[in-house]
Amino acid sequence: MPEGETGGVGGIDSDILERVGRRLRGSARFAAVEYRPEYAPNAVVAEYDLGYFPAAIERAYLRVRWFETDDFNVHYSEQYRNGDSWECRWDRHPNSHNDREHFHPPPDATTPGRDTAFDGDWRRVISGVLSELDERIQSFWE
Repeated sequence: MPEGETGGVGGIDSDILERVGRRLRGSARFAAVEYRPEYAPNAVVAEYDLGYFPAAIERAYLRVRWFETDDFNVHYSEQYRNGDSWECRWDRHPNSHNDREHFHPPPDATTPGRDTAFDGDWRRVISGVLSELDERIQSFWE
């Protein structure tokens, strides 16, 4: 779901976003976590500590949007020094391209994505995403 569009998912769930932000701030993975930054006022944005990545990566971040309907968008992006990127998204929202719950796979988070199912609890959704991303990061060093 493009930035700024709600697609019928209702308003931002500020309470859950605050909880997500606190959880991400408690992780050594992240160098900085911003709650509703000016450039993404409907999200929590967590910047990864680049010490976890090869030198070719100049930025890696996780952006989380959560809505009052329990719909969400979790976007992960790696930005490379050569201008390339590697991205994926976990989504739950009404749309015309997939089931309500779906995953847009890397390397470019293509649409349509793959239909999937997510846990109903935001903590398990975020834990699952972080586990998948930990595997991605670990693969750099194997």
